[in-house]
Amino acid sequence: MTDQKFNIEKPYAYEIKGGTPLRGDIDISGSKNAALGVIAAAMMVDGPCTLENVPDISDIHVMFELCKSLGATVDMIDIHTYRIDPTTINTYKASGALVSKIRASYYLMGALLGRCGKASIRLPGGCNFGDRPIDLHLKAFRLMGATGAKMTDIDSGIVNLKAEPLCGAKIYLDIVSVGATINTMLAACKAQGKTEIINAAKEPHIVDVANFLNSMGARIKGAGTDTIKITGVPVLPGNFTYSIIPDQIEAGTYMVAAAVTGGDVTIHNLIPTHMEPLSAKMREMGYQIEEGDDSIRVYKNSPDDEIYPTSVKTSPYPGFPTDLQPQTVVLLCMAQGQSRMHENVWQNRFQYVSELTKMGANINAFERVAWINGISGFRAATVEATDLRAGAALVCAALAATGTSYITRAMRIDRGYEHIVKKLTGIGANIRRVNVEEFSEDNEA
Repeated sequence: MTDQKFNIEKPYAYEIKGGTPLRGDIDISGSKNAALGVIAAAMMVDGPCTLENVPDISDIHVMFELCKSLGATVDMIDIHTYRIDPTTINTYKASGALVSKIRASYYLMGALLGRCGKASIRLPGGCNFGDRPIDLHLKAFRLMGATGAKMTDIDSGIVNLKAEPLCGAKIYLDIVSVGATINTMLAACKAQGKTEIINAAKEPHIVDVANFLNSMGARIKGAGTDTIKITGVPVLPGNFTYSIIPDQIEAGTYMVAAAVTGGDVTIHNLIPTHMEPLSAKMREMGYQIEEGDDSIRVYKNSPDDEIYPTSVKTSPYPGFPTDLQPQTVVLLCMAQGQSRMHENVWQNRFQYVSELTKMGANINAFERVAWINGISGFRAATVEATDLRAGAALVCAALAATGTSYITRAMRIDRGYEHIVKKLTGIGANIRRVNVEEFSEDNEA
């Protein structure tokens, strides 16, 4: 079954026959995280806009459905291009079941607060790998004059915000938070006066959201640094076409997949500087990384080249991205010796380790640190994708394993990887989707 025709609402698995080195070229899609922020930002614009390089993934489709539930007009030109007209928005309430499907739905708080002066939003969903509070978001809105912006104000899981008017403020984020940075930036674009976000996150998708808003008429300076300054404007004219940046996490996942299978893959349509934390660690381990203007080739000089252990610590950009942590743990399993992974962003992101152990991994994880002992190779197994990125890590391990693996809850992986089956098949992988009734534990290799 094709990526487009498979029913993502019905549980299914990936069947992967591993042990084949991946070879060839693969293209990277638009950034999931950037697109979600940009789509929310588009809800503030006072005219239509066109988005290009939008990834064809389930999280994006949910976000578009949410926007349409607000009254926005969303027209698909092709699977990667959409025309959005938010001038038809007729409500500031987003409290249906769709909100709980994705974490990024909380960006609608800042967008609707900026557009309507009020917002009523159900608490969001998303991957469950740790406490992900919205207190920093509410703190920022409160400093900008919004009522209902205290944790104690949340009523039956609904956040009700109101600002008469919304005013600029100096906002210090107690911890670096991507979500709070974007949400504050959205609201500030139409606030009266100037807003300064101190200790802001610097991730590429924050810069992309700021660039989109500036192209629509906003006045944002400093995105990509730890201080962002926004001068509010009454109108964002729109009538502009904007292209989403490439997805650095998708690119990193395919870099790992190429490496663990002993392959030779060139990944295209990426921004090499965004990949530097991973590229540097892969070079440290003994992999060959060749950078082009918008591509990276991953390979080994010889199949017998030694792979060295290393230590990795996740941290906010420009540090090592937490969303590449599970995939990198799979890579560290291939090293000859003991490696360490320090997870400094989320407190419960090693919950996939037990699944990876079923595939032969030798990992001891305690709190935020995992010790990874090198293995001779992965073995096939039936495992569960506990979340989006953990699922991608299991795909990488299954591609390297001898035999046939099944990864259940594969819907979680399709949340963030466009046409992953088609893309991997194109570089030599033997992977397909199967309905859960098509296999059982008896199929486990």
